[in-house]
Amino acid sequence: MALGKSRFARRAPSTSSNPLPLVITSLTLRFLQFVFGVAVIGLYATDLHAAHKAHKYTDSKWAYAVAIATLSSVTALVYMIPKVPSYFAFGWDLILFILWAAVFGIFGKMYIHENPEGDRGVGRMKNAVWIDLINLLLWFFTAIFAAVWFFFLRGGRSLHTGRATV
Repeated sequence: MALGKSRFARRAPSTSSNPLPLVITSLTLRFLQFVFGVAVIGLYATDLHAAHKAHKYTDSKWAYAVAIATLSSVTALVYMIPKVPSYFAFGWDLILFILWAAVFGIFGKMYIHENPEGDRGVGRMKNAVWIDLINLLLWFFTAIFAAVWFFFLRGGRSLHTGRATV
């Protein structure tokens, strides 16, 4: 070993270098999740607001859809923060996928085979069901994408010494 150089003086390799195509794909999917989550909030909240103005009860199905869309939108926003590693939370993506499957199942059964016959509310809800399906697929893709990223592509070195493979 050279005089004055310690084997401990070398810098650890950076653990935050992710391939750019993966980062762009992740940000694009998260942005789409946010946009479609907000769209669902708007589509379902109009009925909740109309029921509230008419002093009628709040239907739990619509409230559930708005709650899941809000959770999804907030989650997507958090995952879009540059230093938040979203691939660690693939389990949460999987849970949101399951919750979106319930939303799609509930409203799909109610509206897919319904004929709007000029009723704009039914037409809007038929469109909302397909937005629910898009959300379902987006959360499924990000759960799979994040799990693959977590288990196969995250190879790096330990933070302090850089010697151990993580």
